[in-house]
Amino acid sequence: MPHSETVERILDAAEQLFAERGFAETSLRLITSKADVNLAAVNYHFGSKSALIEAVFSRVLGPFCASLERELDRRQASPEGGMGLEDLLEVTIEQVQSARLCSGGDLATFMRLLGLALSQEHGHLRRYLEDMYGKLFRRYLLLLQEAVPRIPPLELFWRTHFMLGAAIFSLSGIDTLRAFAEERFGVQTSSEQAMRLLVPFLAAGMRAESALRDPQLAAVQPRPRAKVAVSAASVARPVLPDADE
Repeated sequence: MPHSETVERILDAAEQLFAERGFAETSLRLITSKADVNLAAVNYHFGSKSALIEAVFSRVLGPFCASLERELDRRQASPEGGMGLEDLLEVTIEQVQSARLCSGGDLATFMRLLGLALSQEHGHLRRYLEDMYGKLFRRYLLLLQEAVPRIPPLELFWRTHFMLGAAIFSLSGIDTLRAFAEERFGVQTSSEQAMRLLVPFLAAGMRAESALRDPQLAAVQPRPRAKVAVSAASVARPVLPDADE
């Protein structure tokens, strides 16, 4: 769908309001008011609130995932082949910066939104993210596992989410943290410099010796992924009802 000025205004307003209020608490009426458009424009361009939520995420995640996948392909096809842990994290940071520039959106706002998506139960959104980006995420997890082969799968699962949590918290408040640092030390730290500082911190946490002492937990393996059957009625019904829809 081409992104007209109206579409961009709607997406900008929805992204900011979703990040501030959450998905269920943000009505389409609030979004249209902030974007200075009528409800018909939202229905015309997106069709539903669920589709609007998907579009907000795909605006950043689409370019990010496409760029990350290309870079992983390029690096793995090189004569050196494999990627170390720091290499993998640095590539990720580079693609986050690139996606932010391509989308034109605010990184801190989107990170707050991503934090909500990961911490709250939104069946529709989780299915959408899995359908669109699950394959790449599983590829990334496999590369992480190859980079830290001594870490049991269950502990790697938790460490990956600890890593995501640290990154989302830091990036969602990066402007505030930069202001605190400038006040404390009298120098400016750019967003890019701050993001680079995440790499050795995250790598140290991922590479630390296993803390899993229970042999049964240390030996457990991921269960095979099961395809969930979704009825036509559940697909048609919006997961996040809105009185203004």
